[in-house]
Amino acid sequence: MHQRIIDKYLEELEAKLLRMGSEVERLLKKAIESLIETNEDLAREAIEMDRTIDAMELEIDRFCIEVLALHQPAAHDLRFVISIAKITPILERIADHATSIAEATIRISQHPKIKSYFKIPIIAEKACKMLKESLEAIISEDAEAARQIIKQDKEIDADYKETFDKLLEMMIEDTSTTAVAAQLLFVAKHLERIGDYIKDICELTVYMKEAVFIKHHGESSEL
Repeated sequence: MHQRIIDKYLEELEAKLLRMGSEVERLLKKAIESLIETNEDLAREAIEMDRTIDAMELEIDRFCIEVLALHQPAAHDLRFVISIAKITPILERIADHATSIAEATIRISQHPKIKSYFKIPIIAEKACKMLKESLEAIISEDAEAARQIIKQDKEIDADYKETFDKLLEMMIEDTSTTAVAAQLLFVAKHLERIGDYIKDICELTVYMKEAVFIKHHGESSEL
């Protein structure tokens, strides 16, 4: 009977996480779309979405505390709750970075367009794909998929470095681009950090499934 009660709570916790993850994914996509289209209305819509995500994080945090305090889950169930409790603030930080991208869009819209955003659209597409896949890996508790997603972060890091260098070069060659290029440097950094956070989510997914901590490309012993 006790296990059935815990299972019910865990199913509800999973559903809450999935709703929050889907909302973060929607926010990130909207923020990126607003940037590519230089659409202030979309950017403001994205910024408003962040409040809902903040509330979702608090709700899940309280729910995790309730499950731990009242039902004392063990083994895999305990790892599941702990992992979700750690993943939700990471999702909230991803939402914060996406919101900052939308805010940068509004600032960029006040200036003439520049010739190229370089690899920012590519980085954004990869980040969206990684986020979607990481959420799927959590729900299916697919540790191998999580490991594969972690490897993709290297591509984002390489694209970020290339974009950073080219934006600086453009600013030096044409000072009229400085205002927009500076904002794009911030955008590129936000996307690079989002990639790092998705990697953190995947590391927690591996822990959830296998009771193994992986960090800095290594693996610890089982706990």
